[in-house]
Amino acid sequence: MINAYIKLVAGSVTQEVTLDDVKDLLHYYQEITSKTGSQLDWDYSEHAFPYKITKEQEDYFVLESKDSRYRSIIIGVGKELSGGNTQAYIQVSLPQQSTHGDKGKANEFCKFLGKKFEGELHMFNGRVMYYYKRK
Repeated sequence: MINAYIKLVAGSVTQEVTLDDVKDLLHYYQEITSKTGSQLDWDYSEHAFPYKITKEQEDYFVLESKDSRYRSIIIGVGKELSGGNTQAYIQVSLPQQSTHGDKGKANEFCKFLGKKFEGELHMFNGRVMYYYKRK
């Protein structure tokens, strides 16, 4: 399993995150992509977000797809001790059975969530993207 993290830092919009916050943003993502599709007269929302939220637990949920190009993505939230402070994060994981399509969609979702929370995105390949204002 490989992981990406969106860490909420001092420059982020908020210092706390819940699964409901993440689900709300994913529903918003579906909404805006469906509007794009209606403007283009194309059913883009099914292609932009080919997943259903399943297996909800206390600190994570699974996105599963019936499309043959996609399988699953796991999204969770947590906290870690960083420099004496507690830092909240969103973890996006790709299980062994995930496809290249899942990795592409997971990267899209990570970037979207990183921008919305103005966080620090640690991508699957180890690179870091900064979405908060740095001094």
